[in-house]
Amino acid sequence: MIPEVKKKTDERMKAVIEALKHEFSTIRTGRASLSLLDDVKVDYYGTPSPINQVATLALPDARTISIQPWETKMLGPIEKAIQKSELGINPVNDGKLIRLVMPQLTEDRRKDLVKKAKKMVEDAKVGVRNVRRDSNESLKKAEKDKAITEDDLLKGEQEIQKMTDEFTKRIDEALAHKEKEIMEV
Repeated sequence: MIPEVKKKTDERMKAVIEALKHEFSTIRTGRASLSLLDDVKVDYYGTPSPINQVATLALPDARTISIQPWETKMLGPIEKAIQKSELGINPVNDGKLIRLVMPQLTEDRRKDLVKKAKKMVEDAKVGVRNVRRDSNESLKKAEKDKAITEDDLLKGEQEIQKMTDEFTKRIDEALAHKEKEIMEV
């Protein structure tokens, strides 16, 4: 019973970390990254579609993203979608492709992005604690149903707490890495 709960707990906590990493990829740093456009949807014949499904994306240099639509009539909708997004980047349309030049981040903007990252981290930690709570409830229910002993319950709760501490540490390490990346000039 306990190994099952531990395995499930581990899987769910890993999912929380993966979700945090995905969220971090949407935070703009001074460098260009194609993952910045993951959440930007463009209207493609009435269907909201990710930009990478209507255009070719490339990184010609460290601070530029080029977007070449497969159909030239998609230039306008892509440009509008980027302007509506929260990226804070103005697209440059030359009639064939769109360029996104990453401006240098101001000190205030960097601090705002770090705050945003810390908020994401706090949400991830809440997610980990929710997984811990659910796992402990599963163990308590198993003990109540006489599937495990009280000693097994305590041992299981301790092991789940160790896992929680380990994943919280990983989350803090991810924040430290992202914070360093954001503050890098």
